[in-house]
Amino acid sequence: MSDQIYQAAVVGRPQLNFRLIAMIVASAMFMEQLDATVLATALPTMARDFGVSAPSMSIALTSYLLSLAIFIPASGLIADRFGSRTVFRWAIVVFVLGSICCALSPNLWCLVFARLLQGLGGAMMMPVGRLVLLRSVARKDMVNAMSWLLVPALIGPILGPPVGGMIVTYLDWRWIFYINVPIGILGFVLVSIFIENFKGETKKRFDTVGFILSGIALGSLLFGFESSSRPGEGMFALFLIAIGLLFGIAYLKHARKHPAPIMDFSLMKVPSFGTSVIAGSLTRITQGAQPFLLPLYFQLGFGLSAAKAGQLVTAAAIGSMAMKAFAPRILRRFGFRNALVFNGFTATFGYALCAFFRPDWPLGLIFAVLVMCGFFMSFQFTAYNTVAYDAIERDRMSAATSFYVTFQQLMLSLGICVGAFVLHVSMSATGSGDTPQLHDFSAAFLFVTAVSLTATFWNLRFSRTAGADISGHGGNKAAAHAEH
Repeated sequence: MSDQIYQAAVVGRPQLNFRLIAMIVASAMFMEQLDATVLATALPTMARDFGVSAPSMSIALTSYLLSLAIFIPASGLIADRFGSRTVFRWAIVVFVLGSICCALSPNLWCLVFARLLQGLGGAMMMPVGRLVLLRSVARKDMVNAMSWLLVPALIGPILGPPVGGMIVTYLDWRWIFYINVPIGILGFVLVSIFIENFKGETKKRFDTVGFILSGIALGSLLFGFESSSRPGEGMFALFLIAIGLLFGIAYLKHARKHPAPIMDFSLMKVPSFGTSVIAGSLTRITQGAQPFLLPLYFQLGFGLSAAKAGQLVTAAAIGSMAMKAFAPRILRRFGFRNALVFNGFTATFGYALCAFFRPDWPLGLIFAVLVMCGFFMSFQFTAYNTVAYDAIERDRMSAATSFYVTFQQLMLSLGICVGAFVLHVSMSATGSGDTPQLHDFSAAFLFVTAVSLTATFWNLRFSRTAGADISGHGGNKAAAHAEH
């Protein structure tokens, strides 16, 4: 596949520097990441205002990710039909409106519906932005472009916890959502000026039946998993999961017959793409659970204030930022397969150490462990996100991007569900009452990391030459400029 696959689709216009495109796209991700990390820090305070338990607030995180999972599959076709700039701008508008509704929510269920609206906007921003980047970047620049894509997006997690802690401690939690308004306005302006209105080369019939079937399947499964984490809702959870499985089977049968299914599972036959989806999904179980578990762990288990807990959680984001300079060098030296196998084990083991954190540990040591966790996990996802598109042709790029991001968000949401579920099971088994204890958090950390550790088997299935012309591993010097 030639470099032309990744060039801009607009003929006759000068191509923007890939760093500029990556930073603009990542600015929208910054807004989303800031919102998510600020909210995670504020969950205990919001739980008191709404009169619910802190673990029950997991639905505020899950509902957003649920909306992403439902609407992301349609993002590729919508962007192809109406243009990436048009979709990107309206996505920002919807996200900001959803944020305002969140700030005005009088109870938990109103917040959940407002988060669903936010998720609709986010569902269009992430895959469409990534699609713009993939179509505009040469193969030799892909690793570096993916690393640059993380920079503003990772500023959100760095600023989120301390900002959330300060807002909760000194102001009102509703300001968490109001801060999205000026960020959204800035993003709207930048997208209008710099992003080309890419459109697909072919007009595909929208898969309405597939959209409905996949939406019901994904929605039922995620809410079923989330409900299973709450006491007294076991039968309802099983009912939702059963509905999700039935509609999922119905969708798979439908997709085999439709010429352009909204989620094209035939993409899984592409070795590097399919392996990246599966291994990345397993790894994201751990990554998804952390924003939910860590703030609760430090506030409820250690007795720290929201502001102090937020400062500790920034450590992982700082480690992620530090990774950017090293990813191209590491991948060129060791290749995707070797790097993913070794680093995947190291990253998962690092987060397993969180299970052994105790209040008598020096806070500096806890901070250092979380920095290393963020470094290794960020590298893992940079590698997954890059090698996945190694063998994807241009005419399938929209479908591949939507498919990949759908599973990415699905597994992040499942990570929250699994973390909350194990937390509740441990609380019931050990008689912890309504407030989780340190050993309950330890059980949750160990379980989610054990699940993610199984990704090692799939990492070993990558070809030794997977992404070689992207990374420059094995003597190919075409990507030698990727680190500069």
